[in-house]
Amino acid sequence: MSQQGYVAAPPYSQAQPGMGAYQGGFGSGPTQPLYGHYGGPPQAFSAPPAGMMKSSVAPAASMPLPAGSSQYNPNVQQNGSHPQSYPAPPAVSAPYGQPPHSLYNSMASPGPPPTQQLTNQMSSMNLGSHGKFSMCSFYFLVQGLQSPPPPASSVMPPGLQSPHMSPLMSPPQSPPESMPMASQSMAGTSMAGMGRPFPGPPPPGPGGFQQPGLGSAGQPGYPQQAGQFGGYMAGPQQNMPGAFPGAQSAMAGPPQKKLDPDSIPSITHVIEDDQVKQGGQVFTTNIRGQVPPLVTTDFTVTDQGNASPRFIRCTTYSLPCTADLAKQCQVPLAAIIKPFASLPKNETPLYVVNHGDTGPVRCNRCKAYMCPYMQFIDGGRRYQCGFCNCVNEVPVFYFQHLDHMGRRVDFYERPELSLGSYEFVATLDYCKNNKPPNPPAYIFMIDVSYNNIKSGLVKLICDELKTLLEKLPREEGMETSAIKVGFVTYNKVLHFYNVKSALAQPQMMVVSDTAEMFVPLLDGFLVNYQDSRAVIYNLLDQIPDMFADTAESETVFAPVIQAGVEAFKAAECSGKLFIFQSSMPTAEAPGKLKNRDDKKLVNTDKEKTLFQPQKGVYEQLSKDCVASGCCVDLFLFPSQYTDIATMADVPSHTGGSVYKYSNFQIETDGEHFLRDLRKDVQKSIGFDAIMRVRTSTGFRATDFFGGIYMNNTTDVEMAAVDCDNGVTVEFKHDDTLSEETGALMQCALLYTTIGGQRRLRIHNLSLNCSSQLSELYKSCETDSLINFFAKSAYRAILNQPLKNVREILVNQTAHMLACYRKNCASPSAASQLILPDAMKVFPVYMNSLMKTAPLVGSTELSTDDRAHQRLSVMAMGVEDTQLLLYPRLIPLHNIDVNSEKPATPVRCSEERLTDSGIFLLENGQSMFLWLGQASSPDLIQSLFNLPSLAHLQGHMCALPELDNPLSRKVRSIISGLLEKRSNSMKLQIVRQKDKPEMLFRQFLVEDKGLHGGASYMDFLCYVHREIRQLLT
Repeated sequence: MSQQGYVAAPPYSQAQPGMGAYQGGFGSGPTQPLYGHYGGPPQAFSAPPAGMMKSSVAPAASMPLPAGSSQYNPNVQQNGSHPQSYPAPPAVSAPYGQPPHSLYNSMASPGPPPTQQLTNQMSSMNLGSHGKFSMCSFYFLVQGLQSPPPPASSVMPPGLQSPHMSPLMSPPQSPPESMPMASQSMAGTSMAGMGRPFPGPPPPGPGGFQQPGLGSAGQPGYPQQAGQFGGYMAGPQQNMPGAFPGAQSAMAGPPQKKLDPDSIPSITHVIEDDQVKQGGQVFTTNIRGQVPPLVTTDFTVTDQGNASPRFIRCTTYSLPCTADLAKQCQVPLAAIIKPFASLPKNETPLYVVNHGDTGPVRCNRCKAYMCPYMQFIDGGRRYQCGFCNCVNEVPVFYFQHLDHMGRRVDFYERPELSLGSYEFVATLDYCKNNKPPNPPAYIFMIDVSYNNIKSGLVKLICDELKTLLEKLPREEGMETSAIKVGFVTYNKVLHFYNVKSALAQPQMMVVSDTAEMFVPLLDGFLVNYQDSRAVIYNLLDQIPDMFADTAESETVFAPVIQAGVEAFKAAECSGKLFIFQSSMPTAEAPGKLKNRDDKKLVNTDKEKTLFQPQKGVYEQLSKDCVASGCCVDLFLFPSQYTDIATMADVPSHTGGSVYKYSNFQIETDGEHFLRDLRKDVQKSIGFDAIMRVRTSTGFRATDFFGGIYMNNTTDVEMAAVDCDNGVTVEFKHDDTLSEETGALMQCALLYTTIGGQRRLRIHNLSLNCSSQLSELYKSCETDSLINFFAKSAYRAILNQPLKNVREILVNQTAHMLACYRKNCASPSAASQLILPDAMKVFPVYMNSLMKTAPLVGSTELSTDDRAHQRLSVMAMGVEDTQLLLYPRLIPLHNIDVNSEKPATPVRCSEERLTDSGIFLLENGQSMFLWLGQASSPDLIQSLFNLPSLAHLQGHMCALPELDNPLSRKVRSIISGLLEKRSNSMKLQIVRQKDKPEMLFRQFLVEDKGLHGGASYMDFLCYVHREIRQLLT
């Protein structure tokens, strides 16, 4: 399958297959259009000028072409191509669990000696290269763009850009310095002599692959020239085999700064291009296997038979037809489902279908729900199920005639026949004990031990609840919320409050026997807020005073959750516990924890125990919570280790969230915490949920990742599911899939609404199937792939050493790209790195994932922070993992204050910062305002009302409200981001070269990791080298 791809090659002066010829200094350009038809007459290339040396590797003209290149006319040997026959790659590395190939382990095989060193070179490194090409002197070109009239068998995507231009090839912003060109091998986004290549495999280091060497100085080299189509061409870099040993004369010109990193694929470019191409457009879901716009793009969805990408995204929208193909390419087949995703105001909310007592129509055999993939036959009296092909009778009440196209006459009147997503009202058969459910309840459980009282937290919570309870979520069109509320305070014992509306004063009941937890009152504990408002106000005023003089510092935790479960059982409802806990539970009671943090375990085989919850009480609690529909949200305010791995175990199995505010201080963290609490209480949510994913024949759902509980292999149980919960589902083949019928999936979620109605929410999606791997690669979605890899790696570290998990990640990255190279790319030199267009920024994300706290073995990182991040990511959807792994870095110093257009982010690298600049960085969890040491006093005056940077006090966590255009603009950008993200973020203001700046730098994910881990450039070299080993 030949698609032009994303290549990287040495800058030697040979035209490469399928690409343009020499230009800009090498005689005249080609005499014909650049890309001839496949099989057309050979293209004329002008010869390179005399005196230029060709690479010492002769084209392997006599070798047979690799399988899969049969579309080429055998008479046409494109000038300078290097066809090769590749052996099959080594046995695929098994899923997590089996010993990986020795990858990162062969830590010290040096590369061959460097080519003759140039006089002003500063590199002391060997290049890990084979023969005379350097693995790092490569340049890129994108594969997957539309070639000119393709052969019949290669189906190209409609409407991609011009054949020669990758979306990355923006013209150079400033004309590059002129110098004689040594060699221009190709037109395309080029990349030569990547700075800081790996000398052999990386040396061992805490981060897997840290790399001593040039630091940020990089390689001296030669400037980039404007390429044929406006992309950058790299000049030869010193110490790169492409730089012709001894050919000083050809390289006359001043020594040059390090290679421009703009020549390697950039996430910010990819995001920007997609926004330009598809931003503001309507995405209609009427085509099977359609790849949606990126999660970062602003678009509107019209549902016409497939679920919106807001509900389901896939790692690829074209599944391989056979298990063998899937195994060969190693691209995981998965869907990330957010069943409750929020829809923008301009999109239609889901229709609710009510079939009365008969309930939804379902297939008799596989129990799939009526959907657009059911085929009506026999005049409308029967229908064939799209999932299992069973033919079913149409129930009498549901009968309708067919039109001349064989479609039901009521097609457009019934959401379940014409839409991808809709809801059914569930009948009593779908309810517990065949009784309609009661509306859910929220219980606020406040730790009133010494720390929380002293910090002012208890008073802060009580004051906030007075206004927050007015805003409890409610059903569409209802005046008030049906959710009931209850209140508990606790330290070593639990205090329950009777807030019945008839009472003048709230009553407190104490349960001190925490081993046998029970709820001391039924009537008056869970109440309607509107009815009992006066009593509740009274209670919230009294709580901070009642415990003002407490000296009790010990707390319990498991009994608090147990009390919530018992309360929901007694009231026969589901609901959510909001627990505000200050420390690890050390009081004598079930679930008592002891400090087991041990930094000596880091980087050993026992490190995994730090992430594993302590067994016993909490395991049983998770089970009880899920059975009662009790979701737990934990707000933690620790000042030391609290064993989050165990304390967060129940929230992470019940669809709950964990919020952590270390060393909480009201002045700096109060507002941040309240924003989280408000979002959490108000978000749209369903309770007591159970989800099942059905698929058409040939493949099935085999694995599930998320904040979920699984009693068996098919039912995903969630005590609650909210608009931010993402469940990642992996699929495997159990038979061959057919290209004609494609692959279908249906996600059915049974849940209780906040109004107490039992409903079924259905999302349907149809995918293509193909026996061509190139189709799979063309339909990949990098953002979904990285969500899957993050979750599977974060689960794997519970059972395996981190080193193995990191190796498997690199291994699979190399495998996916090597398989593309071997089966889908045009033949080309081995030293080229070729990436599929849809995955060209995948290495950036993968490298960033490997530098996240859970995957970096560093004793400097807090065990709790690592465990917290691991659990947070498990429940994330695609947009959250995308942002976490590639933060937005927005320059504010040159922003147009009058423009409505959002500010354009720059690449996440130190190189993008300027001493005189001001930058905002955010990743959905943290937010920084970085101030360059030479920031202009005018900017500082406008933002902070201070004469200069030196006057800035530490610990500011918000910008002052000043009445000038810049201040208003920057504050509106920040509040817009806080509004949009699922978590609140605390703004941290850091000055360049101040100590807190180190925190900020760990988010510059294209640079070397602070705690170990390679830069993007180094990682790309390393992966390229792995690919070459797989292909040789």
